[in-house]
Formats: sequence, structure tokens, C-alpha cells
Amino acid sequence: MAPNPPAPPNGTVTEGRAGLSLPRQAVARTIGRLQSGYQRDVPWAVASVARLRREAGRDAHVSPTGWGLDHLETLAELREERRTANGEKDGVSPSYFSSPAYKWRQDQERREDTAVHVAVTLWALHQQSLRDEPMHLLGWSLGRSVRRLAHEKTGIRVGGTATGDGATADEIQAAQRVENASETVRRRFVRIGAASDTDVLATRLREMVLLLRAAHIPLDYTLLADQLLLWQDENRRDDVRRAWGRDFHRRYGPSRQSRPDGAGDTPDIDITSAEDLEWADADS
Repeated sequence: MAPNPPAPPNGTVTEGRAGLSLPRQAVARTIGRLQSGYQRDVPWAVASVARLRREAGRDAHVSPTGWGLDHLETLAELREERRTANGEKDGVSPSYFSSPAYKWRQDQERREDTAVHVAVTLWALHQQSLRDEPMHLLGWSLGRSVRRLAHEKTGIRVGGTATGDGATADEIQAAQRVENASETVRRRFVRIGAASDTDVLATRLREMVLLLRAAHIPLDYTLLADQLLLWQDENRRDDVRRAWGRDFHRRYGPSRQSRPDGAGDTPDIDITSAEDLEWADADS
């Protein structure tokens, strides 16, 4: 397991424009280019998504078949923009390559590679064969999507037979309580939270994404990329777990019309459990 990164050297810009992390920007650009094209069955987009899907479960840059993929090229472009913003020059002293600043940069870039690669390849797997609906939607955090799956709902709309025609608001809310959720899905979610390293986490996320795909439930992959970046820092890992647990316990009202920009998908009632999810994984 990689050690925690030291603090960035003084004067180093670690985020892109508007304070967004590089992984979030890279995922937004990549999926933004591919998702609509894939849904319209544009050949180049279909081919790109197929290549990305085949890289799910493989390390970024380690697999030669992944070289030249759009998301890694986009991340490289963003790094060049960051380098320019930092005022870095092309030539560096040979001593730089043994300095703490160089080691910090290498560790940080490896974490960014992993976050972007896992997020985008999972999206490609999630979007497979689905042309009518985008599987990347802002506002659909991991906890929210898993909660919807755990209540055996499909798609992004609340209502109809999924909540019971003619049911009162109180009856619907009672049916949607966490204790009434699928125990199988909850256990899978707990296993994600209990993952001990990045490979295990990616594998368990992939298993969950396959279930979300079958139910046509979307996920916010830009948010997931940010969380994957933080998760790789052991000092921030509990922050990510806490966010997943809170989103799982939060109740969401009916979506008037879910859109790729996430409009209309804000929580209706915010209920946070007195206890976080139990992250102990008895099966691991």
C-alpha cells in the first residue's frame, strides 16, 4: 500500500480552475464527450467506450492496451495546464528528481491516475448497452444510488408501482426506511466501505455497478473520482466512508425530471442515522 503523501511543496497548485480537482475535471471532460455520442450510437464513441470497458480492473498505464485512451490523455492535458499555472519551466535541475517535491508529485499523480481510471472504466461498464438513459448523472452519489437499489427500485423516478400506487406519503416513507432495505445490497455496500486497498475497492465497486446497471440506476462519476482520490490517503479515508454512509441514510424526494446536470435531484428530507454504517467486514 502506498504511504500517505506529504504536504504539497509551497507554491504548488494542486487543483484546477474553480477549485475542482484534476480527477473531477478529467472525468467530466471524458464522459461529457463520450456519453451523448454513445447514446446516439456514434461509432467512434461506441468504440471508445468498448475499449474503456475492457480496461476495468486493470491498473492505469500498466496495461499496454490502455495506452492512448481518452481519459488518460485528458488527465495529461490538465496536468500541462496545471504546470503552466504553476509557472514551471521546461528545464529542471537533475537534483529535482531526488527531491521531496518530485516524490510528492509522483505520488499525487499516481493517485490521480487511479481515481480517473477507476471512475471512467466503471462508467463505461455501467453505460454498456444502455442507450436511452445516461448512467452518469450529477447528484447521484454512491450512497444515494445504492439506497435506491436496496429498496428494489429501478431507474431514476420515484413513484408508480415502485412505491405503490395510491400509497400515502407516510406509507411511502415507512417503506423506504433503511431497515427495510435489501440486506444483500446493504452487505455489499458495507464490503465496499470495508475495502482495505485500492484493488479490493475497485473490485467491489465494479460488482455494485453491475447491479446498478441492471436496475438502470445512475451514479455521479465526477464525485466518485474525487472520493477515490481522497480514499487513497489514509488520513482522509474515514471522510469518504462517512459521506457514503450519510448519503445511504438520506431520504430523497420524488425527482420531477432527472437531468444530466443533476437538476431536480436534491434531497427532500435529510435524515442522518445516529450511527454510521458498521464498516467491519466479517466476510473479508
